[in-house]
Amino acid sequence: MTKTRINRRLFLGSASSTMLGLLLSKNAFAKNQLATGEFLFLEAEGFDDLGGWELDQQSMDQMGSPYLLAHGLGIPVKDAVKKVKFPSKGTYRVWVRTKDWVAPWKAPGSPGKFQVLIDDKPLKETFGTKGSEWHWHDGGTFETEEEATIALHDLTGFEGRCEAILFCKDLSFEPSNDVEALSQFRRQLLGLPEKPDEGGAFDLVVVGGGFAGICSAISGARQGLSVALIQDRPVLGGNGSSEVRVWPEGHTKQKPYPHIGDIVEELLPNIKRDRNLNGEAASFFDDELKMEAVKKEPRIKLIMNHRAMSVEAGGKKVKAIVIQDTISGRQQRLVGQFFADCTGDAKVGHLSGADYEYSLDEPLMGSSNLFSVLDASDKEQVLGCECKDKTALTMSYQSGKFAQPFPRCPWALDLSDKPFPGRAKYRENGKDDLSKFERMWYWESGFQQDQIEDIELIRDHNFRAMYGAWDALKNVDGLYKNYRLSWAAFIAGKRESRRLLGDVVLDGKDFMEQKEFSDAAFPCSWHIDLHFPQKAYQKGFEGEEFVSDYTRGKAHTYKGIYWAPYRCLYSRNIDNLFMAGRDISVSKTGLGPVRVMRTCGMMGEVVGKAAAVCIREKATPRDVYEKHLPKLKELMKMPGSERVS
Repeated sequence: MTKTRINRRLFLGSASSTMLGLLLSKNAFAKNQLATGEFLFLEAEGFDDLGGWELDQQSMDQMGSPYLLAHGLGIPVKDAVKKVKFPSKGTYRVWVRTKDWVAPWKAPGSPGKFQVLIDDKPLKETFGTKGSEWHWHDGGTFETEEEATIALHDLTGFEGRCEAILFCKDLSFEPSNDVEALSQFRRQLLGLPEKPDEGGAFDLVVVGGGFAGICSAISGARQGLSVALIQDRPVLGGNGSSEVRVWPEGHTKQKPYPHIGDIVEELLPNIKRDRNLNGEAASFFDDELKMEAVKKEPRIKLIMNHRAMSVEAGGKKVKAIVIQDTISGRQQRLVGQFFADCTGDAKVGHLSGADYEYSLDEPLMGSSNLFSVLDASDKEQVLGCECKDKTALTMSYQSGKFAQPFPRCPWALDLSDKPFPGRAKYRENGKDDLSKFERMWYWESGFQQDQIEDIELIRDHNFRAMYGAWDALKNVDGLYKNYRLSWAAFIAGKRESRRLLGDVVLDGKDFMEQKEFSDAAFPCSWHIDLHFPQKAYQKGFEGEEFVSDYTRGKAHTYKGIYWAPYRCLYSRNIDNLFMAGRDISVSKTGLGPVRVMRTCGMMGEVVGKAAAVCIREKATPRDVYEKHLPKLKELMKMPGSERVS
C-alpha cells in the first residue's frame, strides 16, 4: 500500500464544527447539539497492515464503503495495525462502525467479537456484540498521547467486521448511521473534488472482470479497439478466481465456429478434469494466468479495485461511467463509445435505464460460498494449507500434535440432530463422506432474498450453515478428530439476479425445441440447470434453506450443442450497451444453460468482435444484426489469437 493511499484514509479534524456536523446524528440534532472539537477518522481499509483481516467490498453499494472481515474459520486472525497522530493529546471518545452479524437471526453468542487496541491496551468495550444493522458502537473514552498505534484485535476468527473508527474530543458527539451522510463526510475529508477525475475515452468500456469481461476486453483489443477493463476485486476471474473457486464449465470451440472459445481456453490452466475441482487450491484457478493474458494486450487499460458507482446516460445511450477506488475512495470518469455490462448483476444496465427482468415474487437461485477441509496429520495437506495460521499448524505437525479441536457454535445453524450432505447419522443407508461435504456447489442459500441488496446476509447464512455442520460433525458425532476447515470463500458465488433484455429473450423452450437463429453466435452445452431448495434438508429451515437441488431429466436436457443468438448480447433500449455473462437477455429458464463460465466467456468474445464492427461501420449493436451480420460472422471464423495491426 502506497504512502499516498494511506494518507487519504486517515482524517484529522481540528475545531471543525462544519465538517463534523455532516456526521451528526438525528438524535443529536433533536437535542440541539453542535459538533465541536478535534477528531480523527480512520477507515478500516486504511490500516497500514491489514494483518489477517480481509477487505470485503461486495456490499459497498449498500454501505458506501468496503469493510474489514476477520475471516479466520474459527482461528483468530492477525491484528490489523495503523500508526496515527491525533490532533492533540487528551481524552477522546471512540466510535466503531460494526455489527453483530448473527443478530438478524436473534442467534446467541456474538461470534464476531473483536477489540480495539490503543498502544497494545484494549478498550474496555468489546465490539461486534450489538445490533443487527451496521451502526456506530460506542467504545467509551480513553486518554492518549499525540501519537499512538491502533489495532483491530480479533477474538474469535468467526467473521468479525469493522468499517471505520471515529475518535472525537467532543465526548457528547454522536455520529449518524445514515449512509448518505457518512459518504458525504468521507468525501469532504478526502478533499476530493466534486467532479471525478477524467479517466480517458475508449472505444469499449468493459465493466466486470470475470470470464465474460476478460474475454470481451481481449477480443475487442485484438480487433484494434481501445478498451478499458474495470474490476472491483484484486484478482480477475470472478466466480472462476481463487476467491470464489467455481470451476468453469461449458464446451468451447464447436462447429461451425470452432474458434469461438479460443480466448476462454487461454485463461484456463492445463489441468485434467478428472474429479470435482470446485473449491480446489488457489493454484488450480491461476489468477496470474488471467492477469498476464490481459496485460499482454497494449490496447487494454486495466483498472483493478474499482467499482462502478454511477452512469451518465441520455438519448438512449450511455455516455460515461464513474468508478471508485475501493481503497482510496477517489473517483474517475470514463467515456466510451460502447459499453459492455459484464457485472453479473447488470449494474451498468440498471443505472443507465436499460430494460431488465428481476422478480423477487418467485424463488431465485441462491449464492454459494465453497469451503474445504484438510487432515492435519497429512504432511502434504499441511504444507499446502492456505490457512492464516499455517506456521502454527506446521509446528504442531512437526511436534506430532494432530488433533484439531473446534469450538461449539451456538450462533450457527443448529444441525446437531439434522441431516446434511456427507453426514450419515440422520440418513438411511448412508455413510459419513467428506467428499460429499466439502467443496460442493449445493451449499447454497438466499432463495427468497434479494441477491443484490441482501448479499451480505445471504453470505452470512452460508457461513452459519458451514460452521453449524462442522460443529455437528466434530462435536456431536465425534468425527474427524485431526481435520479442520482449511479454506472458505468470503465472496459469494452468485447464480441469478438482474437479466437485461435484448431484441431476443432466449427461453428454455428454445433450447428444447432446437429453435434456429440466423445470428447464432455462441454455443451452449450445459443443461437447463435451475436450482431450488433440496427437500431432504428443508424441514425446520423453511425460508432459510441452505442446501440446493437442481432440475434434471428429459424436460431439462436438450440434444447436442445449441447455438444462442447474438441478439441476446445487446440492450433493446440502450443503443450502445452490450452485455455478456449471466445478465444477458434470457428468461429464467433460459438462464440455466447459459450461466456457466466457459459459455459466458464465449459471449464476451463475440461482444468484442461485434463492438469492432460497430466502430468500423459507425453502427449500433442492433445494426450489426440488421445490416452487418456477415461481417460479424467473418470475425467469428477468425482464430481468437489474431490481432488487427
